[in-house]
Amino acid sequence: MPIVAGIPVKSFSAAKMRLAAAIAPEARIALSQEMARRTCTLLAEAGARPLVLAADTEVARWAKALAHEVVLDEGSDLNQAAAAAVRVASGRPWLLLHADLPLLDSEVLARLLAAVDDGQSVIAPSRDGGTPAIGASATAFEFSYGPSSFHRHLRLLAPSHPMVVVDPRLVIDLDEPSDLEVARRRVPWIATVLDSLDPS
Repeated sequence: MPIVAGIPVKSFSAAKMRLAAAIAPEARIALSQEMARRTCTLLAEAGARPLVLAADTEVARWAKALAHEVVLDEGSDLNQAAAAAVRVASGRPWLLLHADLPLLDSEVLARLLAAVDDGQSVIAPSRDGGTPAIGASATAFEFSYGPSSFHRHLRLLAPSHPMVVVDPRLVIDLDEPSDLEVARRRVPWIATVLDSLDPS
């Protein structure tokens, strides 16, 4: 059976607020939707079972329109939403992956999924100590997202001797205007999305 891959997707209207000084609201929404769509597509192409952990009904409708499976978190926090993905996995391997990784590609996804499928737990750190990717076969897991979550999650996974994946494709996200400028130069699809809405 395919590995369940939970993708937390924030409310589009509230997503990427730290980019508000750099791009207009409609551009932030379009960028958030395209990153989430791309993440789901890459996971499906890699043979996983994408599960959108939707922050609100708008995100749920968006995901269903793209024929993706959805869990509506109904205002719960990220830890509860992630736990829902583990429950959906029903004892099978699972992967939690952030939706705002502009450099994400099929190669790094294949590495994560192959490890989890072999019974290996995996974890990746972000630049600020977060956890953009975590996966295991545990039937229950006490998620601890928030500042410095990588080290907390690493301690929780320690008994399973997790594979730590440090890779730019998992490390780099879009949080600050400076991130956006770098990504715009390096990632063609980001430039295409932004230029289509803001030719200036």
